[in-house]
Amino acid sequence: MIYKFLIGSEEAENFKLEIAIDSSDTFLRLRNTILDAAGYDKNQMDSFVICDEDWNKEKEVTYYDMDTDSDEDIWIMEDTPLDELLEDEGQKLKFVFDYMSDRYFFMILKETVPGKSLHDPLCQRKEGKAPQETMVADFLSDTKPVKIEEPSIEELDEEFFGEDAFNEEDLAELNKEFNEESEEDL
Repeated sequence: MIYKFLIGSEEAENFKLEIAIDSSDTFLRLRNTILDAAGYDKNQMDSFVICDEDWNKEKEVTYYDMDTDSDEDIWIMEDTPLDELLEDEGQKLKFVFDYMSDRYFFMILKETVPGKSLHDPLCQRKEGKAPQETMVADFLSDTKPVKIEEPSIEELDEEFFGEDAFNEEDLAELNKEFNEESEEDL
């Protein structure tokens, strides 16, 4: 069976993708097809979030296992075929492409085509320009370098570093004061 996904963005309303992929293919291949079509780097952390009708998270499929101690089931993109978690037309998903800023594409399983198969995923339609991949890059690109003046060796004298000698009596007194303050706090 072939799945056809419609993908869009609230940030770039003119940006739309339509991707066809075999239902037995993995979420990883769907991810790579989306990233290629959007012109994004494949070295970023991202995930698919399978949603209910109101776009609330039901399940998450990640690139790798990020929380092995969780009680929730864990789905990894490379190991999870699409048809394991998706089957109905109209199913809603989010593709989170920028974890740092919680930015994502909206996805809808627009159509299922039974009796057909597809060897490789295919971007059937692309409109507009994808939003910038990361907001962090915007922030960093606007930052101008700051020159930090390093002190000269002459400026780094005994006042800066303190005394050369280590006084065990002072350390013992400091430790005693610290312990007394800690007991008072309790």
